[in-house]
Amino acid sequence: MIEQLFAKLESAYPEMVDIRRYLHQHPELSFHEHKTTAYIAAFYEELGVDIRTNVGGNGIVATIKGAHPGETVALRADFDALQIHEDNDLPYKSTVPGVMHACGHDGHTATLLVLGKVLHEMRDSLHGNVVLIHQHAEELTPGGAKPMIEDGCLDGVDVIFGTHLWATAPTGTIQYRVGPFMAAADRFELTIKGAGGHGAQPHKCKDSILVASQLVTNLQQIVSRHVNPIDAAVLSIGSFVSDNAFNVIADQAALKGTVRTFKESVRQTIAEDIERIIKGVTLASDVDYDYTFHRGYPPVVNHEQEMQFVVDTAKSVAEVTTVEEIDPEMGAEDFAYYLENVKGAFFFTGAKAPETEYAYPHHHPKFDFDENAMLIAAKVLGKATCEYLKNEKTVSEKVTK
Repeated sequence: MIEQLFAKLESAYPEMVDIRRYLHQHPELSFHEHKTTAYIAAFYEELGVDIRTNVGGNGIVATIKGAHPGETVALRADFDALQIHEDNDLPYKSTVPGVMHACGHDGHTATLLVLGKVLHEMRDSLHGNVVLIHQHAEELTPGGAKPMIEDGCLDGVDVIFGTHLWATAPTGTIQYRVGPFMAAADRFELTIKGAGGHGAQPHKCKDSILVASQLVTNLQQIVSRHVNPIDAAVLSIGSFVSDNAFNVIADQAALKGTVRTFKESVRQTIAEDIERIIKGVTLASDVDYDYTFHRGYPPVVNHEQEMQFVVDTAKSVAEVTTVEEIDPEMGAEDFAYYLENVKGAFFFTGAKAPETEYAYPHHHPKFDFDENAMLIAAKVLGKATCEYLKNEKTVSEKVTK
């Protein structure tokens, strides 16, 4: 069955590339993916696959029912793009000004569509069901995963697998981590409200820029002095805005930042410490402030047995040259919500072309990836699905047999 699966995937690889390039040319932002959802729905409808549309918003869930009884495996791919103007000179570059697929979600969708098509063709051999989750809005909190789960996309699902094409890791590499894999991502917004005036008369003003600058420095002490060095955490200020003339002391200054953590206790401590420091600095400077802390995605935590099952599966795929456990990634993913609800595993599929010396990172205007990685991802996910469904043994039994 696996040989047949691989042969069909290899035969359908050109279609996979065509789909990816079409989606790359027609990107849509999070929560606005209406044409993309119509494209995905039409693909499955032509095959005769059962689908649900508008799941949790713009999500689509396709279900392939095997001819034999068994468990249910879910596979997930996201399909939203980013508000970035593409700076690549490619025949399939984005046709939408200011919007591009700069994170590989076009590749994720193409991979899952073709894998779904192949599994549908092989449904008479399947023991159990496959749920294909096409998720909207991964890039923008509150994200698409949570509302899709609330709308039932995981109902009846026993296990879920997912991958992210990773353009900075060589093609042929599978990267993973058991346990905490990707960080929780929170953000905060702060506006300092001082009293502006002439730059030559600072004694008559309350300098919001000076106060904000002190906070940029003081907030860095949270991670370096308040968090256990054993625990990973990041606090970064990404935006500092105060638009005034050169000789005017600003009455307001705005900061925006991000916090990345793995432990809930550390996450809560940092949120509390930020506000405590803001209160102290603004009180000492006699200025007011507005502050909001937004809790984002929780950490991605892989289940041990399911992750090991995928690792063993990947090692048996010929095109996979390296399977390596890596350090936790401080980036975030709302795949975390799926893993909070069912067992499963999430991993990276290397997508840096062998001849490429430098790969532009995700979310870069020149981002691109090696399309051969899509076939590898499809084979790993496809084989993991079929192996999991081939009998009703638990993953623990499968891993240890």
